[in-house]
Amino acid sequence: MARAINRSALVKRALKARERAVAPYSRFKVGAALLTRAGAVITGANVESASYGLTCCAERVALFKALTEGHEQFVAIAIAARAPGGPMPCGACRQLLAEYAPTASVWVVDAAEPRQINEFSVQELLPRAFVDVP
Repeated sequence: MARAINRSALVKRALKARERAVAPYSRFKVGAALLTRAGAVITGANVESASYGLTCCAERVALFKALTEGHEQFVAIAIAARAPGGPMPCGACRQLLAEYAPTASVWVVDAAEPRQINEFSVQELLPRAFVDVP
């Protein structure tokens, strides 16, 4: 059974994960914290490559870590970066959230104003997602 969701605590974990971002090219550091239904929190930070297409977003790092550690049910993800209103997930992250965390709440915050949390559903971010593949 899931523990009560504490948005502020999850945001704090995303902010802490942001400190571990590897962003030597853009200097745009992003942290994510993914909450499982069992109450575990898995974090991730963006990792950049000189070959920009190989860069991986914080959301995907957290999701991939969670999946490869055996977690399957997700309640929420908090994403933090210095961006007005908070950083919005890219299309690839939205697709993967739609596949593996379709009912999760998505909380985004500007690292400069972490108390102002903007909330979205995965469905709002990616309506009619490509998920039902035969």
